Amino acid sequence: MLLTNIDLNNKDELSRTKKLYLEAFPPDERAPFSVLIKRAKKGKADMFSLVHQDIWCGMAYIVRYKDLAYLFYFAVSPELRGQGLGSMAIRAILEKYKGERVFLALEDWTSESDNKDQRLKRHHFYLSCGLNDLPYHIKEANVIYAIMGNNGKVEPEEYKALINNYLGFFMRHIVDMRIIK
Repeated sequence: MLLTNIDLNNKDELSRTKKLYLEAFPPDERAPFSVLIKRAKKGKADMFSLVHQDIWCGMAYIVRYKDLAYLFYFAVSPELRGQGLGSMAIRAILEKYKGERVFLALEDWTSESDNKDQRLKRHHFYLSCGLNDLPYHIKEANVIYAIMGNNGKVEPEEYKALINNYLGFFMRHIVDMRIIK
């Protein structure tokens, strides 16, 4: 699996990525795609295409700060799911950010929900990729997520610093993003 930097000026590449992004994430879990692009152009995040055997498989969007790498968005193209490509992509991400604390937020599999089986499956998937449960939850806008990662936990102050760096002065006062216990 290759992680190739998305050309942020290539309309076709961005269009394909945006289409998957809109399909893979519900509206209450999405940031405006234009914000993702702007932050990536400012060097606040890495935006990758996932490519296997010359076939575009999906996308990964990683917010970085110091030794933290927050896998903010990750999606495999629907027609390619269930073929092991997601596992290969996560391993590639962990290798690329080796030595850094990679973490992600996901729907809490321990709470009651309409998609509990899907949440459990997703949790087991990330466990099988080598990630561990972390002791906090993240509140992003109106959604609360569980956290998984590698190489140690992420403290609330560190997450706050990462988000403040990513969002910038104006946006961080508008969007409620924080670790809760």
